[in-house]
Amino acid sequence: MAEKKNIGIIICNRYRTCAGGKCFRSVRLREGAFARYKGMDVEVVGYTSCDGCPGGNVEYTVDEMIKNGAQVIHLATGMIVGYPPCPRITNFKDYIETKYGLEVVYGTHPIPEKYLQTHGRLGTWKVARWKDITADTMADEKTRLAYD
Repeated sequence: MAEKKNIGIIICNRYRTCAGGKCFRSVRLREGAFARYKGMDVEVVGYTSCDGCPGGNVEYTVDEMIKNGAQVIHLATGMIVGYPPCPRITNFKDYIETKYGLEVVYGTHPIPEKYLQTHGRLGTWKVARWKDITADTMADEKTRLAYD
């Protein structure tokens, strides 16, 4: 029997109407930040937005996700690729890990090529902390193009 991981996904409120297509596809294909679950069963037990700046929903929503079995929380790729990227993403990670003791992963689906190009021109991710934040969602060009 394969190991199972229950995950929760928190998206940026700017994308609150997002149906989650790229996130759910990448869960199914184990791409982007979900590559860590290759060979494992994964169930998404919660999917919500941060509720807008400054992210008030982050303080409460994780509790419900835990009640539904969440073991890991993913802060969606939209928080990384939106412009500007979420200025509180590291605070969210620190808060969830400290308060709830859950692992928090930056990102969900691979970064689409169009966002990589834009942020490359802007120099957004040249700061060391963003290299760490984007690490799990960088992919080869073919994969990035598939998520455009």
